[in-house]
This record gives sequence, structure tokens and C-alpha cells, in this order.
Amino acid sequence: MPATTIAIANQKGGVGKTTTTVNLADALASFGLPTLIVDMDPQANATSCLGLEKKAGAGIYEPLLSGGDLADRVISTRRKNLWIVPSELDLAAAELELSGQPNYLIKLRSSLNGLTQNYGLAAILIDCPPTLGLLSMNSLCAADYLIVTLQSEYLALEGLGQIAGVVAQLRESGANPGLKLGGIVMTMYDNRTRLSYEVWQEVNQHYPNEIFRTAIPRTVRLSEAPSFGQTIFEYDPNGQGSKAYSAFAKEVQSRFFEQDRVE
Repeated sequence: MPATTIAIANQKGGVGKTTTTVNLADALASFGLPTLIVDMDPQANATSCLGLEKKAGAGIYEPLLSGGDLADRVISTRRKNLWIVPSELDLAAAELELSGQPNYLIKLRSSLNGLTQNYGLAAILIDCPPTLGLLSMNSLCAADYLIVTLQSEYLALEGLGQIAGVVAQLRESGANPGLKLGGIVMTMYDNRTRLSYEVWQEVNQHYPNEIFRTAIPRTVRLSEAPSFGQTIFEYDPNGQGSKAYSAFAKEVQSRFFEQDRVE
């Protein structure tokens, strides 16, 4: 069965996108689902969050531009069932270089095709850059579903409408007719404030079928874990962040991978 590919995106930085990608991937892997992270952010935060070095020429840059197979760029994260295609700083130049190529929106899809079909993966999670440029567009064109990480503030609602519109455009243009808005997860949620609750209610009103029931809390531990090259499950296994990401991952598994559940 082909892997299910999920892009995790938001055009705004600092909203828990990479934190969500890394911890969701680790949780799905722990459930027995062979999982691959594709780090499409030139800052390579997903790569460093897992304690891995950024190496020039060892990441996604060259295969992305050529549309070549990504298999030889996959490396182990030293965690069971979890691998990554790392990013590299050269990827920052790919926006300009892609724009002059034919089929520039589906380069990543072409590169991922072999991994999706032939390597026994269940899940591929793409960590998108915090813009809606060509790297994010390539990510969305390669994905079956989009999960949006949404910070609990009102300005974030405007961005949600924008990215939902992009999904509709990519579907209607034929660039990725199968793309779906798979879910919205609230991040940096503070249940002590009225604002967080009101934003939750607003999103739930407009996207009742997409919003996940689990909200990711604002905790210092989630911010600290990447500096140790660890996921939240390794850094603070009994904390609020671990419990929230475990619950969120179970929702993701139920929504997208029920047929692959490993008891």
C-alpha cells in the first residue's frame, strides 16, 4: 500500500510547525508505522531537532531540482521506524532555480514517487518552510493531505483562510486534484486565557470536521527539547507536551492510518 503523504504547513513562522512534524512523526513511528520526514525548510530545523547535522550536498536540494529519486538521501534518525530526508542551506536557492524549470510544481512529487510506492513506508510527513513560495507549493503538490498548525490568536485565522484557498486552487488547477485539507491543530494553546478559547471556537465553527480535538499547549519543555536534539517524548516523556502530542498522534492515526494500526 502506498505511503500516505502529509504536508505540515503554515505561512507564518514560529507556530509550532516543525515541533509538530517531528513529534508527530516520532509518535507515529512508536505506534509501529514506518515514517519518513522530508525537511523542506532551508533552515533545516527538523533535521537539527532530531540531533542530526546539516551537511552540504547530502540533503534534498539536488534531487528536488532534477526530479531524481530521493532514496539515497534517506538517513536514519537512530529511532525505530523513523527516517528523514534532511534539508540543507543550499535549498534556499531552489525557489529561484525551480521557477525556470518545466513542471516546477511537481518536482518533489516526482522525487518522492519511488519512496511512496516501494519502500514499505506508511507515512511521509513534509515539514514546509514558513512561506507559500515554490518549496511549499511543491510540498502541497506532493501531499495527499495538509495539516495546518494554527497558533491560538486572531491574526492566525486570516492566514488559515489564505492557505485553505491555496489548497482549493491547487485542486482546481489540476496541479494536485487529490489534495485535501486534512486537519487543523491548535498550537501554543493556553487554556487559562479567553482568547485561546475564542479562537478555538471560531475555528471549530468554520472547520468542524477538520479541527483536531487535541490542542498542543504552550510549554517551556517543548521549546527546550530541540536544543538537545530530542523529541518531546525523549526529553520530557511524562510532561504536558508529550501527553498532548501522543493524543494528537492517535487522532492522526485514526483519521489517516486506521487500516495500518499496529496493536
